[in-house]
Amino acid sequence: MARKPGSRAGNEFVLFNVFYENGTQRSNRKVPAELLGGLDGDEPAKAVIEEQDREIAAKSGMAPLAIKTIVRADAKDKAGVKEWKLAR
Repeated sequence: MARKPGSRAGNEFVLFNVFYENGTQRSNRKVPAELLGGLDGDEPAKAVIEEQDREIAAKSGMAPLAIKTIVRADAKDKAGVKEWKLAR
């Protein structure tokens, strides 16, 4: 029997938009869903994304950027986006 579209057992990710201190943005950064929720909520996502940034920086030879805000890509409340736009 075929699976329903979008159902991938064991490979579920939550997408985040990341805003950096220098004003740049990266969209749809993947974080394993199993790390999120519980008492910490989305807080573990920052550590995962920072680790991804360190790996990318090591491969590119550039320093990793400082993260300002992380917002779920599917979030209805775009407060982080508003905050970022006002800061520019």
